Amino acid sequence: MNMDRAEKLAELRSLQARIDAIRKELEFAPPGKVIYWAPLGICADDTVVVEADGFGGATTSVVEGNYPVDYLAKFEKFFPRESEALSAAEEIDRDGASPREIPCASA
Repeated sequence: MNMDRAEKLAELRSLQARIDAIRKELEFAPPGKVIYWAPLGICADDTVVVEADGFGGATTSVVEGNYPVDYLAKFEKFFPRESEALSAAEEIDRDGASPREIPCASA
């Protein structure tokens, strides 16, 4: 099947709409969406961030600098479930937990 540019674009839009509907049904955030962001302390340059992978997982990071433009990732940990990544971020943010000590609940 040889499609021209307009047909390919229409198919791409149709596929994206289907993908978006499935993500909504599964309650997954789209890839790259920041689902948690909080500065760590009043004077600290560190921030805890959770970024979704689009497939139900997410990465919790502690970053220094101007996220997402110019920053240094001090810590990153992938979690297979967005809820686990959010819980880890909250432990780091509210409870002062060390990021390295936060377990991954499901493997």
